[in-house]
Amino acid sequence: MSQSVVQLHRPGQLQLPGLPPLTLYIHLPWCLKKCPYCDFNSHEWGAAAGQGGEPPYERYLQALRADLESSLPLVWGRPVHSVFIGGGTPSLFAPEAIDRLLSEVRALLPLEADAEITLEANPGTFEKDRFKGFRQAGVTRLSIGVQSFDDRFLKALGRVHNAEQARAAVAESAANFDTWNLDLMYALPGQTLADLDRDLDTALGFQPPHLSVYHLTLEPNTYFAKHPPQVPDEDTAYAMLDRITERTGAVGLARYEVSAYARPGHRCFHNWNYWQFGDYLGIGAGAHGKLSFAHRVLRQVRWRDPQRYMEQALQGQPTASEDEVPARDLPFEFMLNALRLRQGFTLAQFSERTGLPISTIGPALQQAERQGWIERDLNTVRPTERGFDFLSDLQALFLPDEGA
Repeated sequence: MSQSVVQLHRPGQLQLPGLPPLTLYIHLPWCLKKCPYCDFNSHEWGAAAGQGGEPPYERYLQALRADLESSLPLVWGRPVHSVFIGGGTPSLFAPEAIDRLLSEVRALLPLEADAEITLEANPGTFEKDRFKGFRQAGVTRLSIGVQSFDDRFLKALGRVHNAEQARAAVAESAANFDTWNLDLMYALPGQTLADLDRDLDTALGFQPPHLSVYHLTLEPNTYFAKHPPQVPDEDTAYAMLDRITERTGAVGLARYEVSAYARPGHRCFHNWNYWQFGDYLGIGAGAHGKLSFAHRVLRQVRWRDPQRYMEQALQGQPTASEDEVPARDLPFEFMLNALRLRQGFTLAQFSERTGLPISTIGPALQQAERQGWIERDLNTVRPTERGFDFLSDLQALFLPDEGA
């Protein structure tokens, strides 16, 4: 289904002066168990297991290589600055499989020598020395999906690990990686401010270089959407977020994005590139991608079902849909990302990444400033504290006029 490279380089509405940094996202879709809040493209590995009792890892790795090979003409010659292996639970794959995967990536793409390579890991798949194996395979950064250090909330979230396993996994990550991330969630069923403080005590006690903290949301098409648990009210949730920001700041973790806190030098480059409206090639079941060309921006989505994806990728057709982003939609797409950043964006960056003139967003910027949601000078636009609190409303100002 992929468009020809000749078509993608034909003249169009946009004029991009250059291409943004390119990163690679690889989706490994299997989990031990589907969490009730999760709306990601993840599948319980029991359902995928064949006669050997395991999912078809070998065939999936072959499909990933075929997917990457078929995508090369779209990114030919562009250096890749980071790789993010997400899921699902990528740490279900053995270190040897990750080693093979990364070796094939290096063989096919011009991966920067100092590229950040992140792998998501679940404490439920933790074994001593397993994380060391991932490091030896070339992973430079681990992201540990802890969510809580309290067994009550782990059970409520349907997690397969317990608090003891979470602490052991974080300790092992800290011992093997110079930079790593710890994921926490708040506003959990039955959680109080005191409960959150205990989770923060444990998390911050490990001195993580990077911390991601997410509000539990009841996403459509999840178990929690059909059977919603009793969660803290909005005022309590806001108080929890204030506590998180206060306590992380006190230990040197700066809030550089709505949900991300980092020590100096430990921001996640891969996510940073997303938020700056950079490019990313997405391979694997259900993976999304965004690729820029001189006169257009392309969105791709891979086949969602792992079996269908493997069949299609091995036939050289991994892409389920591929669409050029209309020029009228680009301001909103840019703002969905850039306004999540504490430092905001430069006006020059908006034009560089969208190929559109600044005048395109002039009225919306004026309205946002009147609302007190942004502050700006001649070069830079930044969300205010109030803008962060009303981020969805701020971003919505940049939606295309339906009458346009």
